Amino acid sequence: MRTALFALALGAALIGTVPVHAADSKKALIKRGDYLVNGILTCGNCHSPKGPKGDIPGKQFSGGLSWDEPPFKVTASNITQDPETGIGKWSDADIKKVLRTGIRPNGTPVAMVMPSSFYQIMSERDLDAVVAYLRTLKPIKNKVPDPIYRVPQVHPPVPGGEKPYTEAMMKDKVKKGFYLVTIAHCMECHTPMGPRGRNWADLGKGGMEFPGPWGKSVSRNITSSKTKGIGAWTDAQIKRAIAKGIDLHGKHLLPPMGFSYYATVRPADLDAVVAYLRTVPAKE
Repeated sequence: MRTALFALALGAALIGTVPVHAADSKKALIKRGDYLVNGILTCGNCHSPKGPKGDIPGKQFSGGLSWDEPPFKVTASNITQDPETGIGKWSDADIKKVLRTGIRPNGTPVAMVMPSSFYQIMSERDLDAVVAYLRTLKPIKNKVPDPIYRVPQVHPPVPGGEKPYTEAMMKDKVKKGFYLVTIAHCMECHTPMGPRGRNWADLGKGGMEFPGPWGKSVSRNITSSKTKGIGAWTDAQIKRAIAKGIDLHGKHLLPPMGFSYYATVRPADLDAVVAYLRTVPAKE
């Protein structure tokens, strides 16, 4: 009898330890997802509705910016947990699929402005972290306008970012910088777009126009060109532009440059980003 009671007590204790460890793991995953979604991925930069002073409080992630470009006319989706107008009914696999491939659960593509081309490089852990964090978003009912597609929407991988990165690959500073710049989809705005998508031959050349509550901003050249790009900028000046939104001459940058999100990027990650940008071929 005593042996049986001991076994039951031991079993209960062992069972009790499983949720604790699982909870710790889940908590860490959500924390990483928070860092990514509200930081370097700048998800709210597109998916949160904007006013003149930034995100509209209480409406974050419920549908945001609109674009009327040669390939499409679309509004960023509601990615809250609302089951009707958001992604509350989507499975984890559904969310991962649209992130990586740009294909919705019903089989239709999202617009090319959704950076699925850039997310194909995302490590498995980071992908899991993003999904875990999105599950914590409160549901907000907000239906955005249906998309208008003028050409087929495709999401070819970014050159060099065709496969998920591994932790081992992150040990190289420049490779880590390429990973971070890619998942931050910097080149989505800083590479010109033609009638059928981005012109990767002009990687980082800039020139795209972004109208909004802030007026109209134009993405700058972020190649290593010393005359047209940021090749003559110091590391500190590049970091200031990224994280504080202040350019070489002390002028404040305009949205949708996500400097308010990049302000949360850890110093080591920011160092890696700058190291990679130094390698981007100059475009005049």
